[in-house]
Amino acid sequence: MTSMTGLHLATRVSAAITRRRPSAQPGRLGANTAAPPEGSSPRGSAEAAAWLDRAIATVRRHWLVSALLAAGLVLRLLSQIAYQPAIIYVDTLKYLYGASPGADPLGYRWLLKAILSAGGLGTVALVQHLLGLGMAVALYLVLQRRGVSRWLAALAVAPVLLDAYQVQIEEMIMPDVWFEALLVAGLVVLLWRRTVSPWFAVTAGLIFGVSAIFHQLGEILALPAVVYLLACRGGWRRVIGTSAALAAAFALPILVYCTVSQVTTGHFWLARGQGVSGRMAAAADCATLRLPAEVRLLCPDRAAQAQGPDWLEHSAASPLFAPVLPPGTTIAQRYALISQLTTGVEHQQPLRVVVSYLEDSVRLFAATRQGTGGVEPISRWQFQTQFPTYPQWVTLGPRNVIMVGLQRVTFGPFHYYRLNRAYGNQAHVDRPVASFLRAYQLDGGYTPGPLYLVFVLAGLAGSVLVLARRREPVFARSGGGSRGERSYGLALACLLFTATAATVLLAPDVFEYSWRYQLPAIVMLPAAGVLGVAAWLGRRQERRQAPLSADPVPPAEQASSDPQPQAPLP
Repeated sequence: MTSMTGLHLATRVSAAITRRRPSAQPGRLGANTAAPPEGSSPRGSAEAAAWLDRAIATVRRHWLVSALLAAGLVLRLLSQIAYQPAIIYVDTLKYLYGASPGADPLGYRWLLKAILSAGGLGTVALVQHLLGLGMAVALYLVLQRRGVSRWLAALAVAPVLLDAYQVQIEEMIMPDVWFEALLVAGLVVLLWRRTVSPWFAVTAGLIFGVSAIFHQLGEILALPAVVYLLACRGGWRRVIGTSAALAAAFALPILVYCTVSQVTTGHFWLARGQGVSGRMAAAADCATLRLPAEVRLLCPDRAAQAQGPDWLEHSAASPLFAPVLPPGTTIAQRYALISQLTTGVEHQQPLRVVVSYLEDSVRLFAATRQGTGGVEPISRWQFQTQFPTYPQWVTLGPRNVIMVGLQRVTFGPFHYYRLNRAYGNQAHVDRPVASFLRAYQLDGGYTPGPLYLVFVLAGLAGSVLVLARRREPVFARSGGGSRGERSYGLALACLLFTATAATVLLAPDVFEYSWRYQLPAIVMLPAAGVLGVAAWLGRRQERRQAPLSADPVPPAEQASSDPQPQAPLP
């Protein structure tokens, strides 16, 4: 046997190993793949790589909204850097210390206790900023599911991400962001599927009901939701059953809260709420009102009316509370006189009240954001270059320690306390960052009023399309099958957003106008307008692709009228 050299032996062994080695396959470890680190799973590494590839592909496919999300994240990080621990407002004291008991529902106060058990006010602001980003993502996803193009869906969420007024309210310790988030969550649940099942209706009803525990305005959110369900197809029994399920679920958390309130405070309510005495007093023409002499003492002059409904109803210097009444007049009797003034204006000068309401309801569409007489200062909702203070309620003491003023009785003396150290009681403002945020907000970093008007008109047009489609014959409405159903679904979604926006924006103006109460427009109106545009574009495309005659021929008659095949000629 011929001897084998070392080189020949090594060559043969290498060839044998190569023949036995499995070939490399895509997604698996092959011949040229490095061995995984000790303790790691090849399958886990492959899954991580696949997840990363999918994430990168998703970002590329949705590059516009991804860029907007990144910009929104930067604005929120700057806001947290600029104001520490967070921005505190007058009404914040209601939720931190129980000031003005009964003025607002307590849902936000309960939530604050839970978050503050794990962190300070900075943690609350962080959670609220994440909530703002989450709202944008949820709106984008539901618009995409409804068939809205990517660029239109990105346009709808751009104000939520980039509007400085939205970022500022997220930095403030107030319940508004949570109300917005619950509002968006309920709408997303209703629109997630083309057909709303009873369970989805119950879920949406519960969410809307819980929103009323954070903001009393939520107690009327069932109205637009039920309007949407009644406009949906599926037979009257199904529609009425689904609407009833939503209404019952909506009432449940409100009834539970009111029951607890009855047991603990003796009042079966969410809160005593805002009255209309300020609105009526601001609209009154005292010179022509027929009032008893003791009531006329309370009627404000023009200078007092210029302070606005909020000041008239809540300030100790207001003519409703400042005038000296006859000796022995009790607080209850004073409120009875205020009620007589309110009733007199309502019955004798209703046109003045309506005009006052309409003037306030169109302020949202102004081209600029500037303070006006008779309205809460808009500066309260703007970034400042120093820590925002409100004399008597929120001030700064030595070493910038935050001091809060509390009144034990209405219009009583203030008692001052240091903000709880656990909340982060020392105010700090990064002035360069705060100056940038303020300049961004004042120089165009907000949704302009005329654009809101465009969104409103587009939302109304899309909502009207629902009625137009329902009046068409069923065969014509199909529009070529699923494409017709998709445009009708867009119109229904537009109706839901538009009706909800009208509810939450117009209802507070009955009591007073505040820029704070217009903040839900940032979340609602762009989505309503985009859905309206998408619905009309879809309808136009349907007519181009599947033109229908005025009197469509039923399929059975069409089949009978088709020419019959004839026998071939011999």
